[in-house]
Amino acid sequence: MRKDGTDNMKAMGKGAIALAMSMTFLFLSACAGGTAGKTDSETVTETAEMTETTKTTETEVGPDMEEITPKVTIENGKFTVGGRELFINGVNTPWENWNDFGGNYSAVFWSSHFKDLHEIGVNASRVWINCNSTVGIKLRTDGAVGTVTEKHWQDVDSLFKIAEKNKIYLLPTLLSFDHFKSPDSAEMWRKIVTDDAARKSYIEKYVVPFTERYGESPYLLGIDLMNEPDWVHENEECGQLSLSALSKFFAECTAAIHETNPDVLVTVGVGIIKYNSDKYEGNIISDTVMKRYGGEAACVDFYSTHYYEWMKPWFGVPYTTSPVGFGLDAGKPCIIGEIVADSAENLAGIYEKAYKNGWCGVMEWASNNVSKHADNWDDIAEATRGIEALIPERVFPLGK
Repeated sequence: MRKDGTDNMKAMGKGAIALAMSMTFLFLSACAGGTAGKTDSETVTETAEMTETTKTTETEVGPDMEEITPKVTIENGKFTVGGRELFINGVNTPWENWNDFGGNYSAVFWSSHFKDLHEIGVNASRVWINCNSTVGIKLRTDGAVGTVTEKHWQDVDSLFKIAEKNKIYLLPTLLSFDHFKSPDSAEMWRKIVTDDAARKSYIEKYVVPFTERYGESPYLLGIDLMNEPDWVHENEECGQLSLSALSKFFAECTAAIHETNPDVLVTVGVGIIKYNSDKYEGNIISDTVMKRYGGEAACVDFYSTHYYEWMKPWFGVPYTTSPVGFGLDAGKPCIIGEIVADSAENLAGIYEKAYKNGWCGVMEWASNNVSKHADNWDDIAEATRGIEALIPERVFPLGK
């Protein structure tokens, strides 16, 4: 007590001090619910119980005891869950019925398949939310979004619920090069890249609502803006759009996602490393390029380049080297977003080498029978079970 306080107490005298102490006791008793009519032992017991309750409450809400959620974050260039490293032991399940969401979606298939994937150690799947055409997203002739069907949203809602139930992280892919060669809507889709008004409409009416709707989902790994834009640039049937137009589109979409929810991770499924690396043609989604078109919020969060064996003579093999050795930026998590099971090398060896060389994940193409290189279930199971056995704590950081 300060000197002036001590002097004041001395001046009060014993009677005043006793009265003050009595009033203080009554005040404290009233705050605790009162002690009138209670024995000393009852009062002591109640006080002890209240103290213990207070301690318990403080412990429950303390930062050290907060519930760890499955939400994926990035720390030091790695995927993490609750501060624990996550390796993407993944697959592509791109579609069951082409343009499922808003079309012929089957919750029975996705429930059964994701259950099977979880059992073999898979923790993530890349799914094409839109394959081509305008099944769920209705475009006007000028390329602007007219409406997004309620069935589309309902089907995607269902997918996220199934993913959460089976502890499968989703990497939803919003567009593919297929949109840009679709016989009934290619010209409209091309406009969302090349036309400012159409692009703004797509972002405001689809990209932002998608982020708002699913951004808080604990099993959203991230958003993949487009599958293999390489072919949109290279192939005549896809319009041969400029790389700068594609970069601007990706930058504006990414910025809108991050401004809507900064915690949502974004990537682009680039097909060939030459468009994802300054080592070759240039990285069309580098931080420098993305900031030029969309500002600080426009940078993608991780890289998910694809690899098929025909690329080997020109660009080498990703899983036998590090992401940096393959030509990627070491500052971001890097995954192999597509690789086939029927490669010359055993798939289990590919997954293990990728992990040991510093990749943050592998996603085999594909876990169901949808294309030429798909449906190699035994090979997939051997690979994903092998990684689960090798690093179980990084495949399921919160337990399987």
